[in-house]
Amino acid sequence: MDAGPSTELILIRHAPALAGGRLCGRTDVGAEIPDTAAAVAEAIGAVDRVIASPALRCRHTTEALWPGRGYATDAALWEQDFGDWDGMALARLPDLGPMSRADLARQRPPNGESFLDLCARARPALLALPPGRTAIVAHAGTIRAALSLALTDSADALGFEIAPLSLTRLTRHGADWSIGAVNLA
Repeated sequence: MDAGPSTELILIRHAPALAGGRLCGRTDVGAEIPDTAAAVAEAIGAVDRVIASPALRCRHTTEALWPGRGYATDAALWEQDFGDWDGMALARLPDLGPMSRADLARQRPPNGESFLDLCARARPALLALPPGRTAIVAHAGTIRAALSLALTDSADALGFEIAPLSLTRLTRHGADWSIGAVNLA
């Protein structure tokens, strides 16, 4: 029985952010584009559409990967909103101590959103994508939110490392998602 056409997501984390040692969720900073960007685009191959988070670092990365190609942006793909912690020096961030993934997923910085909030924000945009191959240039948190589509517990997505300019592949057949690869460099 054919479940119909599949949707393949190729998720690319933006190039290293010019964050200056600060936490940048909604802080809009550029990206340092390495010479390897062309090789990343080649590894991705042909795609039907390209979508990026509106963050400057994601737009810089998208334009380096596909120079001259048009692309859409989607505000639902922004990184987690770290609220009062956003822009804070990494060395000054609060120590959350030992915490289970489930508790960490529910942790909401003051005036910010939790990882579960991010999942709830990003999920409708990801589920609405049409069949075919879609490249999405976004953030580590957004990519983890996409991974949560294939996991029983969304908090388990926090166990994945997502390096700058790495590729993560997900495929949807009908209502079911599968993880093809994570954090390919």
